[in-house]
Amino acid sequence: MSNSRLLPCVLAALGAIALPLQCFAAPGDESYGAAAFDRCLAGVRTQALGAGISAAVFDQHVGTVTPDVSVLPLLDSQPEFKTPIWDYLAGLVDTERVEDGQAMLREHAATLKRVESQYGVDPATVVAVWGVESDFGKTFGKRPLLTSLTTLSCMGRRQPFFRGELIATLQIVQAGDVAADKLVGSWAGAFGHTQFMPSTYRRIAVDFDGDGRRDLVGSVPDALASTANYLKRSGWRTGEPWGYEVRLPANFDASVSGRTSRRPLSFWTGRGITRVDGAPLAGSDKPTALMLPVGKSGPAFLVFKNFDAIYSYNAAESYAFAIALLADRLRGQGGLVTAWPTDDPGLSRRERRELQMLLLQRGHEIGEVDGMIGSASRAAIKREQERLGMSADGRAGQAILRALQHATREAGAGTSG
Repeated sequence: MSNSRLLPCVLAALGAIALPLQCFAAPGDESYGAAAFDRCLAGVRTQALGAGISAAVFDQHVGTVTPDVSVLPLLDSQPEFKTPIWDYLAGLVDTERVEDGQAMLREHAATLKRVESQYGVDPATVVAVWGVESDFGKTFGKRPLLTSLTTLSCMGRRQPFFRGELIATLQIVQAGDVAADKLVGSWAGAFGHTQFMPSTYRRIAVDFDGDGRRDLVGSVPDALASTANYLKRSGWRTGEPWGYEVRLPANFDASVSGRTSRRPLSFWTGRGITRVDGAPLAGSDKPTALMLPVGKSGPAFLVFKNFDAIYSYNAAESYAFAIALLADRLRGQGGLVTAWPTDDPGLSRRERRELQMLLLQRGHEIGEVDGMIGSASRAAIKREQERLGMSADGRAGQAILRALQHATREAGAGTSG
């Protein structure tokens, strides 16, 4: 790309303008633009028609799409892999979500009882997935699936994968299960109450409310039953735990840990591992894995087959722990006994909103107070950290929240004096 064409991309990266199409070059085509996009789309159209999509449906819903290149940087920014686990869990397994989840367990008790009877997955686990994926239907995502998936089908990494998801989306629309304008979700195409990818929907979604449609957007029963069906087909074992927190003996050899390093339960008993309360390990002598998310200095867990079923929903260990630990809390169990190895723990969503309010009060333009720590909030946090002489990393943790709370109290005391 020439220097004259590079300048708009630099400005876009700095947040000064929207990302132009030419900033994302296709392999072997340094002038990737509208013509190249149209050529790619013609190939996708042929593939879609071969999969049974009518020309009219494709042309109506894809042929006029203007690509949204803002999805491309998100290919490499998934929080499950980049966020410290104590920050990740603090926002997903907080008091607010536990209280909301317990309310959902009561409200949908009859449906969840039928779901458990048919699929063998307990209500707390199903509701935990619902809570983590969409905050019980409050946050489906805002990106039109057809726009995002059309863009990703012709730009960025994994184009063949996203073409398959685009065609699956068109099949959903063509079948009349969900209207195209209701298909909004994540940048990658997940949608509905429990955020199924379109191809997963095609394979696994069920019509549980009996209206003749598999609707994960407008039907809570369909979404909950489809989630249970997914877990069942991923190897869920009825009546077994996902795992539990354990205590390691001194000088334990951590080289035997890892989700795929399975041993009989007796192996771990023989090495001095106990439940975190000191009780002996319980359960049959089935293959079990020891997981140390941050090494021996943090919480330790023994996990069973059901942890793998949860993991399959979104292949990230932090995500699986969020589901598993939230499900435990929904059952009335306490939180973790062992603390994470940090002197600056993460913030709940309520605390994140408080932090944003404090930033607004100090004159920072961060947008809406929503508990979502985006780039504007991080930039404001960094400026406050610099002013306070703290490590200026822009991270939203307990340390900056306490510092701003203290500064606000001091300012109030000075005013009243």
